[in-house]
Amino acid sequence: MKIATFNINGIGSRLERLLAWLAQSKPDVACLQELKSPNEKLPLDAIRNAGYGVVAHGQRAWNGVAILARGREPIETGRGLPGMEADPQSRYIEAVVHGVVVGCLYLPNGNPRPGPKFDYKLQWFEAFNRHAKKLVASGMPVVLAGDYNVVPTDADIYNPASWREDALLQPESRDAFARLLEQGWCDAIRTCHPDRVPYTFWTYWRNRYPRDAGLRIDHLLLSEELAPMLRAAGVDRDVRGLPGASDHAPAWVELDVPLA
Repeated sequence: MKIATFNINGIGSRLERLLAWLAQSKPDVACLQELKSPNEKLPLDAIRNAGYGVVAHGQRAWNGVAILARGREPIETGRGLPGMEADPQSRYIEAVVHGVVVGCLYLPNGNPRPGPKFDYKLQWFEAFNRHAKKLVASGMPVVLAGDYNVVPTDADIYNPASWREDALLQPESRDAFARLLEQGWCDAIRTCHPDRVPYTFWTYWRNRYPRDAGLRIDHLLLSEELAPMLRAAGVDRDVRGLPGASDHAPAWVELDVPLA
């Protein structure tokens, strides 16, 4: 079973790129972030014609998340983050696919900091960690995949010095991510690439992608039930280099899980 996460950075303008990647990579599950489209304008017909069922939590102009499943409809189990019911931003959706619980998230960026956006990031992170702890306790096989907007360590960025003031590298952000892992989650990409992790994000400016001046902020975390089934993990880096690409590349895991 192949599960991927991809911050598409606008599904309307990058639908062609998305469909091409789906056809080439063929993930069984694809978690998308930053749809930047309300539900009524999502290109659902095009996605279904490509062979994928879809559940989505869209939002006009910003945010938005979706879970795609190849050859079947995901069974939605949650929309919006528990504990953040008053939150107007579409950042979390959850579904079951092939017996695996898939949580797709787009964690707040938090810039500029200090300020209300960083406070919101930490508030959202705490609510997410509480929900993740409940998922751990459920004993179900779970994948939490998405754009976490956190660089976990200095080894996950090309040059931390120029990003020290950014919300992605703040001690509070890193501490929240570390406490999440302490619940028992397996960071799949780091596990498969212990010496040098591949980056998942390169800004559009200063020639960052050609220089591989990137960051790892897109993560796939596996519950204790799924971690022993991890076979491979990686990043489709070349997708970032295509014309009109998102500033993120898809990240993925392969698991020894039978397709139901």
